[in-house]
Amino acid sequence: MTKINRGLGLLLGALLATAAWSSYAADVTQLKKDAAKWVDSNTKTLEAANRKIWTYAEVGLEEHKSSKELQDLLKANGFKVQAGVAGMPTAFVATFGEGGPVVGILAEFDALLGVSQSDSPTASVGANLESGHACGHSIFGVGSVGAAIAVKQLIASGAVRGTIKLYGTPAEETGIGKVYMLRDGMFKNDDAILHWHAGDKNQVSYSSSKALINAKFHFKGVAAHASAAPSSGRSALDAVELMSVGVQYMREHIKQEARIHSVITKGGGQPNVVPQEAETWYYVRANNFDDAYLYFNWVREIAESAAKMTKTELDAVTIQSETHDMLGNRPLAEALQRNFAMLGQPQWTAAELAFAATTQREFKDPFGFDYTKAGISLSSNLEPLRDDFEPAGQASTDVADISWFVPVGGIRVASHGYGLPMHSWPVVAATGTTIGTKALATASKVLAATAIDLYTDPKLLDAAKADFKKVRVPLTWRTAIPEGQMAPKSVR
Repeated sequence: MTKINRGLGLLLGALLATAAWSSYAADVTQLKKDAAKWVDSNTKTLEAANRKIWTYAEVGLEEHKSSKELQDLLKANGFKVQAGVAGMPTAFVATFGEGGPVVGILAEFDALLGVSQSDSPTASVGANLESGHACGHSIFGVGSVGAAIAVKQLIASGAVRGTIKLYGTPAEETGIGKVYMLRDGMFKNDDAILHWHAGDKNQVSYSSSKALINAKFHFKGVAAHASAAPSSGRSALDAVELMSVGVQYMREHIKQEARIHSVITKGGGQPNVVPQEAETWYYVRANNFDDAYLYFNWVREIAESAAKMTKTELDAVTIQSETHDMLGNRPLAEALQRNFAMLGQPQWTAAELAFAATTQREFKDPFGFDYTKAGISLSSNLEPLRDDFEPAGQASTDVADISWFVPVGGIRVASHGYGLPMHSWPVVAATGTTIGTKALATASKVLAATAIDLYTDPKLLDAAKADFKKVRVPLTWRTAIPEGQMAPKSVR
């Protein structure tokens, strides 16, 4: 009899536990639906904010109006905003709630020089004649703010407990914002960080990125009349050009996946004056920071040699910033994948599909590649989560630096024509339309839902932290930025 009673007790306990879990799971699902409902109800507000930031198209460290637009939206929804953090006027941290868990969401909002574009599906100059959102950061910033506010509603109602932080991170395109915010202690005390990005597919970001060192080389020469007295002059521009030649020969002897690219930012005033000053700006990338640092020092030696050959002076080498290679977090990736699948991907109208198809046809690929061949103009499917963490791709991001200090997870949402390259005019065009609006709304929902999981499921948070520790412990952090160096005032 005792055994029977004990057996019935165990069975009853199991049934009650199952019922409690089912009720709990249903409650969490409802919270996610509530967050998504807030996004749907406020999409017009988010769309208007995106359109403003898209039109401003402000480049890194100059995103004053864009940063203010996001801050004002957060303040209007009850967040406390600390502006001008880490010595950057456009960087900010918005906070709501108290205690843990602390979940951070990243927002970017800088545009790119040289890609002005209207919201037309054919190449045309936009309102901002010098820059455009060719990496989709206008929707990135607004979509992240939408997620943070949706979560805030639940914290305010008492449905979840914890703190939500929205980090306004400027100048991602030069790898500056998050790096200097991190140096000032931000992010490190958070339990997890979430982010997203524009793309041509819907997928969880479970891959690494390239480490990067961003540096400017400044040469000084001697000015003289270029025709009447060239022997009296020493051309700083000659040093820049010889440096470039040396780097071209260097390329053959570095790892195939490394990348080095540059622009001349100062090249003299006019042709009849031997240039007294010249400056060149380099990005040195590799699949890990050690290789990037090795190649950067090689480039520095080439610059020193170029100065010797031209009897000029390499008077300044300024490492503006650096980024590391991204570390993955499997538990966060799986949580994001589940929520992406549950909440769905953007669904496109015939007009939106036609718009994207036109950009595919109109984009002039140097090799004549036909982007319409895939038969997809805009992706509406969710890519499967890859089994293994993918080695570094071709891009770099300062999100990666945060991943060395706290668990980080992110997604990409389809927001422009399938297959088209980032940093091109079709990305600018689509970002300013309803295509961009649908992408940012999707991101808001998925990030908010994953934040809800982190607040309500201690096992997920523990698993994310354990995975972070497993990946991070064998690695050694190093930096090339001089101690105490402040963030640059300009990226130009």
